[in-house]
Amino acid sequence: NGYNTLQLMAIPEHPYYGSFGYHVSGFFAPSSRFGTPDELKQLVDEAHGMGMAVIMDIVHSHAVKNEVEGLGKYDGTRYQFFHEGGKGEHPAWDSYCFNYGKNEVLHFLLSNVRFWLEEFRFDGFRFDGVTSMLYFDHGLGKAFTSYDDYFDANVDTDATTYFTLANKLMKQVKPHSVSIAEDMSGMPGLAVPISHGGMGFDYRMAMGVPDYWIKLIKEKRDEEWQVGDIFYNLTSKRLDEKVVSYAESHDQALVGDKTIIFRLIDKEMYFNMRKDQPNLIVDRGIALHKIIRLITATTAGGAYLNFMGNEFGHPEWIDFPREGNNWSYKHCRRLWSIADDPELKYHWLYDFDKEMIRFINDHKLLTVPSVDFVSENIPDKVLAYHRGLFLFVFNFHPTQSFTDYGIPLGPGKYTIELNTDSGKFGGYDRIQEDIPYYTLPSGGLNSQHYLKLYLPARTAVVLKRVDFPKVR
Repeated sequence: NGYNTLQLMAIPEHPYYGSFGYHVSGFFAPSSRFGTPDELKQLVDEAHGMGMAVIMDIVHSHAVKNEVEGLGKYDGTRYQFFHEGGKGEHPAWDSYCFNYGKNEVLHFLLSNVRFWLEEFRFDGFRFDGVTSMLYFDHGLGKAFTSYDDYFDANVDTDATTYFTLANKLMKQVKPHSVSIAEDMSGMPGLAVPISHGGMGFDYRMAMGVPDYWIKLIKEKRDEEWQVGDIFYNLTSKRLDEKVVSYAESHDQALVGDKTIIFRLIDKEMYFNMRKDQPNLIVDRGIALHKIIRLITATTAGGAYLNFMGNEFGHPEWIDFPREGNNWSYKHCRRLWSIADDPELKYHWLYDFDKEMIRFINDHKLLTVPSVDFVSENIPDKVLAYHRGLFLFVFNFHPTQSFTDYGIPLGPGKYTIELNTDSGKFGGYDRIQEDIPYYTLPSGGLNSQHYLKLYLPARTAVVLKRVDFPKVR
């Protein structure tokens, strides 16, 4: 369906299933819960055979406190791997914090990086909890609003040294490997090559994006959404760094939280998802689901991430076996069949996602570094921006459609590449896709040109600028 990389959540051995793999005890062992080591190797090999890279979440930010199966008192003391005293205990995670200033700890963690690359042929890692590693206070309760926050005594320079060594080692072992930092602080230089003075990560996770979307959906009515604020939050990054953008995180797909589609549609997911069942709540949810993903993906700073199943609005969360659900596997699954069922509305969302990803891949959109603001109209809730040859126009207004809506541009000709209102994606086919669109001058030939479009409520359209002969 167009995705080129598979990211596995933390799979090294862990004693508590409910930690989802992020309280690690066996750093060199794939968890037996998921299968055998050979089966993991088979998964990686088959993904490679399909042209997909495979990366895994690697947890070097902390370790489980367990002493029997973990590193808690490996040599009879706690401080062989971890800091002594309160510095060695994570205040939020109930775990131990590595001492990156000890050579033995560096050797242990670096050998772990090499092990997964060589033994299982992984193509890279998403380093978990990077913010926690970077700062002695773990970045807890900090907004990081000033550059002073990045360059003071709170920064753990032993950790920054470790990151540099780990990224250098990865490129030596596997030159095309990918490293991603899960950092919410925006530390300058994190996703900058070592040769340019950075720590060498290829990408930083744009962790503020999914938090922004959930906050917006939870706390504001559709009429209160500010399109300029949306654009700012999706494009707020340094031009010299690449980030992974995503509309919702794995936390929102796990039990205890809700995905975007659940927050938009809620219980109607269970009763009104057949195509022959009209429902205004579902219509709103499907329309917003498409444009939220489109604007997130097309403003992404180098990469776009999706939690599996959310691309078609999966109706269930993920819940691993635990005491609270009587150790049930019932929700530890994805219902793939509903995405292909032509009688269900999930099919529309799935088809749209495939077409969106195809468009991004075909035109190498995410390799274009600059996303250029064109215009916004706050009362109308209309936003337009350019990326390369493409113009993206969004109408977030919940009720108002606009006829001959003018987008200020230079003289040009445009054709429609993607339209969220297309009937094949659950829309109403109100936009004519098979005709060219020309800008028109507002006055004389040298006056401001406008591209006149019909913009139905809660829709988006992608247009491509094309060359045409000019009359002299």
